[in-house]
Amino acid sequence: MQKLIEANLYRSELIPVSGKLVERYNKCLIKLGFTPTKLKTFLIDGIGWSPEIAEEKEDLHYLNNGEANPHGILITPLQKGKPVYLPFHTFDRDMMKYIFSVHGNRIKDITRDCAICIDFDQNIDVFYEPLDVLKYNTVNIHFHLINNLDKIKEEQLELVETFKRDHNFIDETLHQKLLDSANKYGDLRERDLDLHELQFTTDSFYTRAFGGVYVLRDFISPIVIFEDEKWHKEAIKDTNYEVLIYHIHQKELLVKLRDHVIIEYNLENAVNTSRYQRIKKYEMSLHLKKTQHPIKDILSDPILYKSYLNKLDIDARKKVMSVERYLEKLETSNQYKIGDIVDPKLFEALHKPHSSLEARHQDLIWKLLVNVSPKDVLYWYWYDKEDFYNSFENWDNSLKEWVIETISNNI
Repeated sequence: MQKLIEANLYRSELIPVSGKLVERYNKCLIKLGFTPTKLKTFLIDGIGWSPEIAEEKEDLHYLNNGEANPHGILITPLQKGKPVYLPFHTFDRDMMKYIFSVHGNRIKDITRDCAICIDFDQNIDVFYEPLDVLKYNTVNIHFHLINNLDKIKEEQLELVETFKRDHNFIDETLHQKLLDSANKYGDLRERDLDLHELQFTTDSFYTRAFGGVYVLRDFISPIVIFEDEKWHKEAIKDTNYEVLIYHIHQKELLVKLRDHVIIEYNLENAVNTSRYQRIKKYEMSLHLKKTQHPIKDILSDPILYKSYLNKLDIDARKKVMSVERYLEKLETSNQYKIGDIVDPKLFEALHKPHSSLEARHQDLIWKLLVNVSPKDVLYWYWYDKEDFYNSFENWDNSLKEWVIETISNNI
């Protein structure tokens, strides 16, 4: 992982937290029903998640009260525009952008001396069945200030109004209450602490609940795709919803997605793209064993690449070159079928979101396709960083260097 850190490809935009901010962060944790951290310094992302605290608590999703109740923490305006590194839903980043677009100035003012707890309430207290994810519709976003600073402001304003009435300006007890409040909390009268509730409407999305679920409901008919085999089997028993249910590695899934004009492929066009070259080279790397040259050099140097390609056993060579072989045979006869020649996982990897999809849907479908067949290291890094990081740790050092160079050259 150190190689990724040095290349600024590993959580490079996290915000350091120390001193007074740690105290405020802990108050938020307690207010949300969690235990405080013992760490004196740590890093946070745009939604307030910290990899160090996740490691300390041995819980990646320590900001969740169950899978149905995610939360966020704002302690600095620097969180505006920062990445959400481990979103529980694919719409988490959009929710944070929405929050700052509406309340950005108030957040900047409030976090001078306070912290904000965020409650993402989709009106589901707890999940019971895997298809409960279909209940996601409108997320009500509630804000809570530590120390109830907004309520204290109201108390100050009431004291001021009392002070103005009749002859109360001579009341020394009232004087003292005003002074005590001002000394402890500052003069809050002109502070804008009104973080009113927001509503965010979801459409198609991915959630980490139930081991990972895609909910596609903006197309011909609703489709629910499970990453976890156990929850997929549970879901297909549920007859309460009229939806199509698939496991992510079912052969029929991509066929259905093509039928619903969600994904497409064009092998003739694909072979001329840099994306195809990345996919083929990564596939090649999986078959290279005990090489005389570093894998990075083999994948980068055309002469070495051809040399090692010819050294592969015939089955591996056919697999790496299966797309080209299919297209060559197609020129002589149309009797050949893709499934007879092209490696299934390579074929899956060469799909892309349908060109008619909106940008927000394209991102979701790219993530789905990367999870179906993670072959393109650039898109793997872009759309599923955690899975990419886990795989990266097990790769040959020279392959790591090629991957880092490939990603860095395309950012």
